[in-house]
Amino acid sequence: MGLDPVEPDWPPLATTEVRRVLSRLVPGGASATIEWRSPRPFSAAGIVRVQDAGDERRLFVKRHHRRVREMGGLEEEGCFSRHLAARGVPVPATVGSPLSDGEYLYEAQDVLAGHDLYRDALSWTPYESERHAAAAGVALARLHLASAGYEAPERAPAPLLSSAAIISSPDPLGAVARVADRRPGLADFLAARRWREEVGEALSGVQRRFLPYASALEPLWGHNDWHPSNLLWTGEGEDADVAGVIDFGLSNRTSAVYDLATAIERSVIGWLEPAEGRPVHVEQARALLSGYSSVRPLGEGEAAALPYLLPIVHVDYALSEIEYFHSVVGSKENAELAYDGYLLGHLRWFATRDGLRLCAELEKMLA
Repeated sequence: MGLDPVEPDWPPLATTEVRRVLSRLVPGGASATIEWRSPRPFSAAGIVRVQDAGDERRLFVKRHHRRVREMGGLEEEGCFSRHLAARGVPVPATVGSPLSDGEYLYEAQDVLAGHDLYRDALSWTPYESERHAAAAGVALARLHLASAGYEAPERAPAPLLSSAAIISSPDPLGAVARVADRRPGLADFLAARRWREEVGEALSGVQRRFLPYASALEPLWGHNDWHPSNLLWTGEGEDADVAGVIDFGLSNRTSAVYDLATAIERSVIGWLEPAEGRPVHVEQARALLSGYSSVRPLGEGEAAALPYLLPIVHVDYALSEIEYFHSVVGSKENAELAYDGYLLGHLRWFATRDGLRLCAELEKMLA
């Protein structure tokens, strides 16, 4: 939520820990070596090298606290990922099943082939080129075509999980209250805020404009966290294509338009910059849409919905992030930042001249 690096919320993976876990999964796991630790703050993860009878294997190992993910949640993510793999989407192969070890859960995957061009990029920053944005749009469309027919139900509310349930509800504030009834940590945070007035004022107008389209959008499982650093690439140059898709932690039953709006929102707007003069990469949005439409053209209702969905697509996830900061890691400062700067701040930015201009530009692109 800013340009300055922050300390991760969880202790980094330790060699003894990784060896203990991998010894239960793969030959040679007891002598594993950590090559790289992810700097991302919401979980602990890294790339691990395993030697078995002279053969080398590289694995991606990720640790989750049980208050963030339950075993069933990891199995939901894995099932969707396997569905995509069976239909030709390049995703990491899971090694065994998730493992339980004390207060943590662990998952391991084979490292996917490709160049991790955006490994050191801050989250939600733009593509290096319009060519990369177009390639990302093509890859997202292919994922949506592969996802069709996957009928698993929507996931239950949890910290750090995307959903379209609240923004698609005829009574979004009532939907927030119902989620809070199931999530005591979120309820505890909201109890100290005038959230009905604050969220209602920022959300109600644009959500009413989106609502006529909500019921017409066909439910579809999506990635829901589509940004450059969750993609691997075929090379290091501007002409690189997408070689693989990683990190299905936010995947859920939403819609193709929701996933596409998320992809735009997380890469073409300079959220980490000050609101005044915040950069907006309109041509990257155009390239991403063009690439997407070359594979999966949007239906009339989908195209009409997208500019109205874009300003509110973050709402459900922002509330889950507030719960995470407030009740899982106990950071009052970050919970308030997620509420004021993310949930409300993004809604309010889309009501500014620049935000309205971006939505108007999208309407022109989709006309």
